[in-house]
Amino acid sequence: MTTITISYPDKARRTAITQEPVWVRRTLISLALIFLALFLFVPLISVFYEALKKGVDVYFAAITEPDARAAIRLTLIAAAIAVPLNLIFGVAAAWAIAKFEFRGKNILTTLIDLPFSVSPIIAGLIYVLVFGLQGWLGPWLAEHDIKIIFAVPGIVLATVFVTVPFIARELIPLMQAQGTEEEEAAVILGASGWQTFWRITLPNIKWGLLYGVILCNARAMGEFGAVSVVSGHIRGQTNTLPLHVEILYNEYNYAAAFAVASLLALLALITLAIKTFVESKVTQQKTKE
Repeated sequence: MTTITISYPDKARRTAITQEPVWVRRTLISLALIFLALFLFVPLISVFYEALKKGVDVYFAAITEPDARAAIRLTLIAAAIAVPLNLIFGVAAAWAIAKFEFRGKNILTTLIDLPFSVSPIIAGLIYVLVFGLQGWLGPWLAEHDIKIIFAVPGIVLATVFVTVPFIARELIPLMQAQGTEEEEAAVILGASGWQTFWRITLPNIKWGLLYGVILCNARAMGEFGAVSVVSGHIRGQTNTLPLHVEILYNEYNYAAAFAVASLLALLALITLAIKTFVESKVTQQKTKE
């Protein structure tokens, strides 16, 4: 009988095999830092520099004038409506896809991803085709004095469409990884559907759900393409913050444009900070599982 002896490399050799040379790691890190500096840090600093270049008084005047206040208000309204709607849809869709088997499951999953594959401009044009004055429902809406396009409802619809995937796509893999054992045990013990959701499902997905809501809210407040098509660019009425920035910039009012843009940049930084905190919680939850 032949004995085969297998020799394992020592720790130093294993480390050399599994790790890149120091110069490679430093080169990759340097390239990443240079890329971030050129395409993220420098533009971000430039926004705040240009916003404050003419003084604090000019800055606050730009963000507190009536049109800017109307844009801020409309942006908050659109997000306040779109995010809860997507919250309800995202949780329901993720629960159905992750916990049940049914006909059309793949179709539902594909439809959730549709806003990722369709340009926001096209989405806005579709709403114009359906609800516009010359669209399919346009004559009926005009007859009943109902305004969708070039009004707040159209902006909300466009915002809802582009933010559909964020919450659902965050929850689906999380729920699938958790399985159905805890819910099944709760049902066997006599819990109702709502009791199972509130006491079992929701606590298990709370950090992932919050993460999806943060991303959904950030996209809702920063959406430009679809909202631009359906808004009509009516100052003080249908302009959100991104549209207001575009109008100010096209009018060569750069100080005001950058001042308003700084609000969106500040929102992005706050969102990033919250996102980082929630990501750490999600990682801790996955580690425990």
